[in-house]
Amino acid sequence: MIKRQLQDTIQKYFFNDQRRKAILIFGARQVGKTTLLESIVQKTGISHLHLNGDEPDVRQQLEKITSTQLKMLFGNHKLIIIDEAQNITNIGLTLKLITDKIKDVQVIATGSSAFELANKFSESLTGRKYEFHLFPLSFKEMIDNHGLLEEKRLLKHRLVYGYYPEIVTNPGMEGKLLKLLAGSYLYKDLLMLEQIKKPVLLEKILAALALQLGSEVSYSEIANTIRADSNTVEKYIDLLEKTYIIFRLPALNKNVRNEIRKGKKIYFWDNGIRNAIVGNFQPVQSRADTGALWENFIICERLKNNRYNESDAKSYFWRTTQQQEIDYIEEVNGAYHLFEFKWNEKNDARFSKTFLRSYKIASQKLVHPGNLEEFIL
Repeated sequence: MIKRQLQDTIQKYFFNDQRRKAILIFGARQVGKTTLLESIVQKTGISHLHLNGDEPDVRQQLEKITSTQLKMLFGNHKLIIIDEAQNITNIGLTLKLITDKIKDVQVIATGSSAFELANKFSESLTGRKYEFHLFPLSFKEMIDNHGLLEEKRLLKHRLVYGYYPEIVTNPGMEGKLLKLLAGSYLYKDLLMLEQIKKPVLLEKILAALALQLGSEVSYSEIANTIRADSNTVEKYIDLLEKTYIIFRLPALNKNVRNEIRKGKKIYFWDNGIRNAIVGNFQPVQSRADTGALWENFIICERLKNNRYNESDAKSYFWRTTQQQEIDYIEEVNGAYHLFEFKWNEKNDARFSKTFLRSYKIASQKLVHPGNLEEFIL
């Protein structure tokens, strides 16, 4: 079993204060939330009760329940796990009852629909929760599993097939499994919402985003391409981000007059999902989009590590109307760390003199396959 970076972090919050708080774990479907909890339970040895919000009888039982009934349901179990909690009506109030009225119990809830969970929990659990986000497997987790040398050997494979646990643990079946995963199952939470009235439109937007990987994205251009309303496109992209399929990288604009003001790039949290959407599992040496895949991979891995380590770094890209550009920038304590990404290690990185004159620079670095561990870890 591949140990997740969050495991030790989450265990630190078990039974660790007088006013116990709920532990919430968000993440896309199939990233390993349930497996993570099973690992934690196995290591702690605490008596636990596992409830799944996908099951109708569980939903019915937890939708309207009193603290007395909860105590009867839990019995002597000290650890309560509620999977797919977003499916349970009034789950926020139920978790509030547990944290307020049942002091000797630790409750953990998982959910794949962050926007639903956030709405249901935000008011009910104010001051009563710890939140964590789980992503597909990471470069660091795989290094911890079988070493740096082996994982760097697999880099080209990861750029094509990504890091979803089922993909990593089933060699030889990657393409078939990714096609299934990138189908309606991954978007199940979105398709259940009333806001998503046109699943075909959702697929067209995803395809457009996948083909523009690493490029600046315009909602209006996508809308024109797929013949849709730009507001609808923006709404669907927002929902895709909240279900951890994609993420937006904003443009930095503070000091230079001709900086792009409202620019954004959109990346996928997993290379394999992106490649399944465009239907291309060709090896990197046969592709025209290798540079974009490398950029998506390396930024994604950096953000995973930042999230897991609770980094305060703010992430951007930078571009001017004169096409000066920096691939990736992190702002830490008012200073800027600049990064350029090159798949070919022989290529040089040149950082804009305009940017260097206008901002407080902390570091500059070219990141390529030969030194990626210095950037990610």
